[in-house]
Amino acid sequence: MHTIHILGQIIFGGYFIWSGFNHFRNHKMLSGYAASMKIPSPVIAVLGTGLLMVLGGLGIVFSGYLSAMIVDISLLLVIIFLVPTTFVMHAFWKHADAGAKMTDYINFSKNMALVGAALMLMM
Repeated sequence: MHTIHILGQIIFGGYFIWSGFNHFRNHKMLSGYAASMKIPSPVIAVLGTGLLMVLGGLGIVFSGYLSAMIVDISLLLVIIFLVPTTFVMHAFWKHADAGAKMTDYINFSKNMALVGAALMLMM
């Protein structure tokens, strides 16, 4: 069971680390998209959310070596990223186009499941 738990930490935390680094690597494209969604200070928003994801993901991956408080802070960083992003960037109910609606619905649902997982891991 211990090995499975560690594997889960790596997969769950690694998802956020990878996504955060992608925010840094693709910040110009993502900032342009954020600007098109009327996000204020889109460059800062993209880089800031990238930082939230990387730090949160690292705390999840290394949670076996960190205090419970640090792990909870890491999970909170992930939740702070996910909740506003989910409702602002994946507002599927605003789309008339069926394809765009479905894409955002999938991302909205995935992000809410990730919020649920993060909440379950909080001590």
